[in-house]
Parts: sequence; structure tokens; C-alpha cells
Amino acid sequence: MSSEPTQHDYVTLVSGDGFEYIIPRNTACVSGTIRRMLDPSSKFAEALSGRCVFENLSGIVLEKVCEYLCYNEKNKNQTNVPDMDIPPELCLELLMAADYLDT
Repeated sequence: MSSEPTQHDYVTLVSGDGFEYIIPRNTACVSGTIRRMLDPSSKFAEALSGRCVFENLSGIVLEKVCEYLCYNEKNKNQTNVPDMDIPPELCLELLMAADYLDT
């Protein structure tokens, strides 16, 4: 049996301005909102396609969200993890995105 990743191991997150980010499914599912969207029992279109469109998030904000999700996955169960670099001008939008995404 092959342990190679399949297309179902990854999801595509799309911003309102059309930027697409492909990240591992388990990494994306740190977000409660994304996890519920991708739940096969939900019968949401996102669960079937593996593609989540966030019309209310800009590409730069969604990029930082994806960066955080990957950073979180990489550093889970570790201590003394350095802070991520977050531009001050994105802080408010990122807080709103984190609330929306249940992250």
C-alpha cells in the first residue's frame, strides 16, 4: 500500500480576490470553520471538492492565515516557540479572520 499523498490529503483555500493556497487537510482543519466545511457528513460542496472559498478574506490575509496554520502544525507540542512575524497593518483583519475561522 502506498503512503504517497493523494489529492484528498490537501485542500485549496481561495481568497475573495482569487488567490489560492493549497495546504494539508489536517493542517487546515485546525480551524473549526474549515473542519466543519470539509466534514463529509456535512454534505457541503467544500467537503466534496476540497476547495473552500472565503469571499470576505483578502489574499494577503488568507496567506497569513495559511502561514499560521502551517506554523501551528510544525510547532505543536513544542515549547519556547518564537512568535510569528505579523505586520501591524494586518493585525485587525487577522483578528477578525481568526474569529471567523474559529482558530
